Amino acid sequence: MGRTGRAASTIVALVLLFDPAHPAYPAPPAHPAPQDPPSFRSASSELVVLPVVVTDKQNRYISDLARERFVVFDNGRKVPIELFTNEDAPATIGLLVDASSSMRKKLGEVLAAALALAKTSNPQDELFALRFNDDVRDAVADRRFLLADDLMALEQAIGSMRAEGRTSLYDALIAGMDHLRNGSRARKALVLISDGGDNASRSTLDQVLARARDSNAAIYTVGIFDINDVEKNPGVLKSLARMTGGERFLPQSPGELVQACQRIARDIRSGYTLGYVPPDRDGVFHRVRVEIAPPEVRRLNVRTRPGYFAAGRPSQP
Repeated sequence: MGRTGRAASTIVALVLLFDPAHPAYPAPPAHPAPQDPPSFRSASSELVVLPVVVTDKQNRYISDLARERFVVFDNGRKVPIELFTNEDAPATIGLLVDASSSMRKKLGEVLAAALALAKTSNPQDELFALRFNDDVRDAVADRRFLLADDLMALEQAIGSMRAEGRTSLYDALIAGMDHLRNGSRARKALVLISDGGDNASRSTLDQVLARARDSNAAIYTVGIFDINDVEKNPGVLKSLARMTGGERFLPQSPGELVQACQRIARDIRSGYTLGYVPPDRDGVFHRVRVEIAPPEVRRLNVRTRPGYFAAGRPSQP
C-alpha cells in the first residue's frame, strides 16, 4: 500500500467474472483442469471491499448464501452492497516464514505445512514466500510468484531455508503487504508462521498494525513456539488476524500445524467478497458489521475485518 493512499481499504471497484459456484467444502481436484485466471473490468466508483467468511456452530463453511441475505452496516448505517461474489476465484497469497535461530528444529514441520497449504489452495493461486531472520528476503529467487500447483519450486524454496539469527517479524509483514500489491488476483491474503516475537526490525509494531488496519488483505497467523519461549507473542498474532478478518491458529503438534494451513486455504476459497460505496469521506475510522438476514435457526458466525479508514484522512506528520 502506497504511503500517499492511506485509505487503502477503498479500491477501484472490480466486477469479477468467475466460473460456477463451488461446493461448501472446497478441495482441490486430484487432476485440476487448466483454467485461465479470472478477468476483471473496472467500474468508476470506489468501494470498501470486505472479505467475509460464514461458518456454522460446527465450524463448517457456509458458502451458498445469496447476496440478498447479507446486510452491511457502516458506523451503524445500513449501506447497499455494490459488489458480491462467493466464487472460488484465484487469490494472491503471501507466505511469511520465520527462519530465526529459534525455528531451527521446526523448519521441517513448516515445509510440510507450506506444501499442505499449496495443495489445498486453488491451483491458480499466486504464491510468494518471504523468509525472515536478521533481514527479509524472497525465498524464491528467480521469480516474483509461483502458482499453487508448482509444488516442486515451493518445496525447494522452503527446504533451502536455514534457521539462524534474530527475528525481523515486523519488517517481514510490511514487506509482505508491499509484495501483495504486485499480485494480479483480486483476493489477497498473508499467512504468517512465527512465534510472534521480534528483536531485529526497523519497523515498529504500531506501524505494522496501522498498515494491517488499512490493508484489504486478510492476515492469517500460525503461532508455533515452545511453552518456555521467552520471545513468543501470541497477542500480536491475534491482533493481526482480528483486525484484518483473518484467523489465528496455535497448533500444538506437527499434525495440527498441517491442519491449520489446510484450514487457511479452505477459508480463502470458501469466503465471500462484498463491496460498497463508503457513505462518508471524513478521514476517520469506520466500524463495519455484516449480518445475515433473516436470522437462521442454526447459529451462523460471520467473520470480516472490523472496519477501515475512510478516504480523506489527514496526512500524518
